[in-house]
Amino acid sequence: MEIAGVEITHPEKIIFPEAKITKLEMVQYYQKVAKQMLPYMKDRPLTLHRFPNGIDKDGFYQKNASEYFPDYIKTIKVKTEDGENIQILCGNEKSLIYLANQGTVAFHIWLSKKDNLYKPDKVVFDLDPPKDSFEKVKEGAQITGDFLRSKGIDPNLMTTGQNGFHVWYKIQRRNTYDELKPKLLQLVQELEDKNPDLFTTAVRKNKREGKIFLDYLRNSYGQTSVCPYSLRANQNAGIATPIQWKDLKNIKSADQFNLTS
Repeated sequence: MEIAGVEITHPEKIIFPEAKITKLEMVQYYQKVAKQMLPYMKDRPLTLHRFPNGIDKDGFYQKNASEYFPDYIKTIKVKTEDGENIQILCGNEKSLIYLANQGTVAFHIWLSKKDNLYKPDKVVFDLDPPKDSFEKVKEGAQITGDFLRSKGIDPNLMTTGQNGFHVWYKIQRRNTYDELKPKLLQLVQELEDKNPDLFTTAVRKNKREGKIFLDYLRNSYGQTSVCPYSLRANQNAGIATPIQWKDLKNIKSADQFNLTS
């Protein structure tokens, strides 16, 4: 069987055991959302979260392009602390389908583009809640959105498909990650100071005291965030889904949008 010119291998393989979702169904999902998803991925290096034998088996994160990838999988040379590596780009449906057929469940994207990797064009705050506190993180998302708007920022909202929300916004590419980070720290610390019972910027989990972690650290060179419309490797096959602010009140869980619904 071919999809978008890619031979789908072992289409019957179960990727999400609890939901009984096969690799073919996962690939078909990515074909269905390609038009919405690809603009978010275009020109950004990727990290793949691969589970070739299903999410109940060992998976792994892959940054480097495999040598066996076909020529139509575009790549980019990226400088690292240890030298450089060759990372993956995905700009068309065929590449997306090929990578999904490799057992890629989730796609994570850089916050900068290939023509200027050191200067991000978006900021992402990951609101990571403590266990069983989804209503609290909904409140936190609303407060974060209102706070950013009070600063003249136009924030966007996305369920992560996993635990919480991403609140993100576009920026001009004027600052490097290192130049931007102190400004973001100032923002999240102000948000924490205004809502000390709700938010924390403590990186260590044992210091968070049941509060929502305002993760701004992913706004760093080489770091990634989950791509809108990406699946997540959980039993419900959650989908990272952009939503309108007015719809936040109706969201029941971070994986409300999933491959079974």
